[in-house]
Amino acid sequence: MHIVYLLTVAKRATKDGRVVRGLRSRMAVAEAMLELIREGELRPPLRLVAERAGVSLRLVHNHFADREQLFGAAAALQMEQVAKHVQAIDADGPLETRLDNFVKVRARLLEAITPVRRAGLGEEPFSASVRTSLSAIRDAKRKQVTAVFADELGRLSGRAAADLARSVCTIASWSTWEELRAHQSLTSSQARRVVKQTLRAVLLAARTD
Repeated sequence: MHIVYLLTVAKRATKDGRVVRGLRSRMAVAEAMLELIREGELRPPLRLVAERAGVSLRLVHNHFADREQLFGAAAALQMEQVAKHVQAIDADGPLETRLDNFVKVRARLLEAITPVRRAGLGEEPFSASVRTSLSAIRDAKRKQVTAVFADELGRLSGRAAADLARSVCTIASWSTWEELRAHQSLTSSQARRVVKQTLRAVLLAARTD
């Protein structure tokens, strides 16, 4: 069940104390799972999740039929919390201004999702809910790209425009960010500079083709 629905019901279900307590417990378990993942526990044992949430292990099993369902709830909660990072960016103005704003916003998003995304790498092939959450995030990021760089994409047509959009999405993806931050040991500032330089080169090249 989607975490937004749970929150909405919890706010409205004031007459039935048991319903409210149950929803709050379910929310607490999902939050505990997310906290542990962000602290580096990529597959937190349910015992630790229960301890962090301040509930019994039996209650965890009562609320979530299996681990996949719990991870799905945590992934949905993660989406709600990082949604603010997929914010609108002014699509007007010179490329350099748009590029600077885009990279700043995207870097904040990628940093925010990194711990859970790492955990999701192992869950995605087996979890429909995780795949759904990741698909929604990717779709939002693609829409952001087409909005911010509409001018550059509009200069092209058909396959060329589609290829440019795919290139920008790849350069500004979490996979690229993880390569720079984790495997090349760059700081966030250094990674932003590399991403910005690469995007600038690709976008300017498309303008002159």
